[in-house]
Amino acid sequence: MHIKNKVYNGTMYVVLCGELDEHSASHTRIVLDDIFAGGDFNQIIIDLSELEFMDSTGIGVLIGRYKKMKTRNIPIFICNPSKHAEKIFKMTGLYEIMPKIV
Repeated sequence: MHIKNKVYNGTMYVVLCGELDEHSASHTRIVLDDIFAGGDFNQIIIDLSELEFMDSTGIGVLIGRYKKMKTRNIPIFICNPSKHAEKIFKMTGLYEIMPKIV
């Protein structure tokens, strides 16, 4: 798992690259927490265009980051999900808490 990020106009952009599963979850959790702890931003957009695979552990990582950011009143949005990620987000109702944007 490789994570790219930048802040632009008050928005934190994050691109998840690779596989978000039980093997990469711990690393991903730590990196995202470090990224979200610093910087001056008022919303987060997570780009899933380079995410090749995600399992239930990956869902847990994203929900955990959502809960942390919710306490700071910082919304998280999802963009460019793969077909696999789109299916998971729809089935689990994740778009209810992390809306998809175009």
